[in-house]
Parts: sequence; C-alpha cells; structure tokens
Amino acid sequence: MTQTLSGQPTSSGHFKEFTAGARDIIPMMVGAVPFGVIFGTLVASGPLHLWHGQLMSLVVFAGSAQFIALGLIAGHASFAVVWATTLVVNLRHVLYSATLAPHVAHLSARWRWALGALLTDEVFAVAWEHYRHREPGTVGPHYFFGAGLAMYLNWQLWTVAGLLFGAAFPGLQSLGLDFAMVATFIAIVVPQLVALRFLAAAVTAGALAFFWQAWPYKLGLLGAVFAGVAIGVLLSSPRLHRPGTPKTAEASQ
Repeated sequence: MTQTLSGQPTSSGHFKEFTAGARDIIPMMVGAVPFGVIFGTLVASGPLHLWHGQLMSLVVFAGSAQFIALGLIAGHASFAVVWATTLVVNLRHVLYSATLAPHVAHLSARWRWALGALLTDEVFAVAWEHYRHREPGTVGPHYFFGAGLAMYLNWQLWTVAGLLFGAAFPGLQSLGLDFAMVATFIAIVVPQLVALRFLAAAVTAGALAFFWQAWPYKLGLLGAVFAGVAIGVLLSSPRLHRPGTPKTAEASQ
C-alpha cells in the first residue's frame, strides 16, 4: 500500500484497496446474475409496477427478502406481515455485523452506515476473508466499500435486465437458473468450515432449517440460525479446548 511519510495511506492506496474489493467479489456477482434477472422477471409479470421493483432493489438490496416480499404482496398480505417476515429473514445480518464490528469500530459513523447499507451475504464473505487475517482496527473501509458497491451496482443492472426483457422469456424462472444462488451460498459457507465448531454449527443449522421449513413466516430458518449459533458458541467454550492449546492457533480457526 502506498503511504505518506507519516505512515498514512495515500489516495492511490485507497483506490487499490477499493479495486481489490471490487475484483474479489466478481465470482459472487456472477452467481447473482440469474437471481437478479429472475427477480425482475417476476416483478414484470406480477402486480407491481416496474419502477416498484427497481426501487425495491435500490432501497432494500436484499435478494431473498425481495423475493419473499414480492410473493407476499402478490398474495395480498398485510404490510405488517410483509415487514415482519422480511425482518426475520434478514436477522442474519445482525450476526454478520457482530462479526465485522471489531474491524470497523474505528471508522466514522458515516462510513459504518454506508458499509452497513451495502452488507449482503456475498459482501460479508469477501470482507470477512479480507479482515480475518488482519488485526482489528488496522484496515480502512475501502476494500469493504469496493466489494459492496460493485455488488450493489451489479444487482441494479440485472434487476433492470429482468424488468425490461424478462417478459420475453416467461418461463425463465422455471429453468432452474436460481440454483446459481445456491451454488454461491455453498461457495460462501464451505471455505469457512475450517474448524469442528464451524462445521457443527453449519450442519446443525442446515438440518434444522430443512426440518423446520414448514414453520410460518420463515421462523424455522430463524430458529435454525439460533441453534447453529448456540452450538458454535458452546463448542467455542474454553473449557472444551485441550489444555496447552496455543491461543494463536485458536484465533486462526
């Protein structure tokens, strides 16, 4: 990183961090392409105006919540139901924020709000991989911002594509293209399973999410998340670690 004599990064250093974040999230952006197109297609064939769908992508910027909200709106659900259901689905972002908080706590409130608005599953995976190898408070916001802004613009672009051209392909959502998003989530989760407690948490959450999928308002998903977190915290207890295990080795897991 280019630095001044005082040790502070220069604007060229910030730009390199920004472009590095945008570059590293490209594989995730590719996975989001069919998801965005299908969302736009569903809006175009549903009860909402086209600008409603684009506004949702601009303001909400949360693919799973947007799909769920669209389905509820098409089913004439009340505002309270739409709001509560999407809130439950997006509560996982609280866990993402808690994980990244030590690495952004030194930033100004303006930066923290901006990064929080751009936080998605894909952005979290890329940002965490970048931060986890560095001491908290030593990295600026530009890498995170580059990844988040690139994903944000990518989502807007493919939402527009679905809105404008989705009507020409009415069976698009039935072609199985949404599996690309499943593959993206697999790519997010699997590299994180570097310790037994992480694997146990993932297996617990995945199994319970499957068995509880019939619960209303996606509460089964929320319950599965809490169960997975509980298992991870339990297995992270110092009492369960072998005596003499170096702290540095634990911190790297």
